[in-house]
Amino acid sequence: MKIELQKIPVRQLVDGYINSDEDGVIGYGGKLNIRPKYQREFVYKDNQRNAVVQTLRKDFPLNVMYWVKNAENSFEVMDGQQRTISICEYVNNNFSIDYKMFANLAKDEQKQILDYELMVYFCEGTDSEKLAWFEIVNIAGAVLTKQELRNAVYTGPWLSDAKRYFSKTGCAAYRIANKYVNGTPIRQDYLETAIDWISNGAINDYMSKHQNDPDAIPLWTYFQSVITWVGGKFPEYRKEMKGIDWGELYNNFKDKTLDPVALEKEVSRLMQDDDVSAKKGIYAYLLDGKEKHLNIRAFSENMKRESFERQKGVCASCGGVFEFEKMEGDHITPWHLGGKTNAANCQMLCKECNRRKSGI
Repeated sequence: MKIELQKIPVRQLVDGYINSDEDGVIGYGGKLNIRPKYQREFVYKDNQRNAVVQTLRKDFPLNVMYWVKNAENSFEVMDGQQRTISICEYVNNNFSIDYKMFANLAKDEQKQILDYELMVYFCEGTDSEKLAWFEIVNIAGAVLTKQELRNAVYTGPWLSDAKRYFSKTGCAAYRIANKYVNGTPIRQDYLETAIDWISNGAINDYMSKHQNDPDAIPLWTYFQSVITWVGGKFPEYRKEMKGIDWGELYNNFKDKTLDPVALEKEVSRLMQDDDVSAKKGIYAYLLDGKEKHLNIRAFSENMKRESFERQKGVCASCGGVFEFEKMEGDHITPWHLGGKTNAANCQMLCKECNRRKSGI
C-alpha cells in the first residue's frame, strides 16, 4: 500500500463542487468522488458541521483525511466525507454560522478559509490492501459496518443497482420486509442480509463474482421470493419473526410441502408452552424438528435435588451411585411427547448416561 501525505487548499477542494442525487457528490475540480458507493449519507448534526468550519476559521488543525487514488488521476474519499461536505456546503453558501454565510464574510476572512490547507493522505493499492487500510482508519468514530467495508471493495454496476433496492430509506426491500429483517437500509443491513441468504454466508465470494454484473435483479428476485414464502407459510405475524434467518429456512425447505394452517396451530401451541424459552426458535423447530432451537427450560436446582434424594444418588439409567454434582436432570417423559419440566417428570442420570441419551 502506497501512502503519500499531501496538502490540499480548501479552494482546490471546493472547485467544481456538486451535490445531487443524479450526479453524486463531486469536488476537487471534478476529480474527487466525495461520496463513493460504500459511504453512508451525510449524518453530521448542525453543531458537528459548524465545528468543522469554525476549526478552519480559527486556523486550528483538522484531522487528517484519506483519499484513494484511482486510475486516470481520480480520487474517492476513504475517510473524511462528513468534514469534506461540511466545508464544501459552507463555502457554497448552503448554511450559515452565527447568521453569516460564506458570502457574508469579509474578503480576508473568505481568503483565510480558501487558503486553509487540509492534510490528506493519498492511498494507492490493491482491493485487499485498501480494505485493510479502510478498516484501520475507521476504528474511531462512527465505525463502518462490515457491509459498508465490503462495498468499498466491490463497487461497480452491480452494487449501484443493488443499492436501489436495499440501501435507501424506505427502499423496496424495507417496504416488503421490515417486519422480518433487523437493522436499517442506510447502514446496509438489508443488503447484507439479502446477500447472506442467497450465498449461504459467502458474502465476499458472491459480491466478487457479481461485481461487474449489469444489474442486481437476481438478488432482488430471490429476496422477494423469501419474503413471499415466509408470509405464505406463516401468515399470522408475530414480533418473534423479526430477525430470523429466513433465507436459510427458505433455501432448505422451500420445496417441502407445508400446511400453513397446521403450522399456525403448532406455533400458537408452542408460544403458550412455558417450557419453550426461545420463542423465536419455534419457526426453525417446526421445519427441521431440532429441539435445540427452543432452548427448553432446564430443571431447577430444587427439582434436581428432590429427584436426587428420591433416587438416593442412583442413576436411573445405569444404576451407578454418584454425587449430586456428577449427575444431571432428565425428562422422564420427553418434552416432545408432552413431558413437562417439573419435579414429577425429573429423573437424575449420571453425566455419561445423559449425554448418551441426548446423542451428544
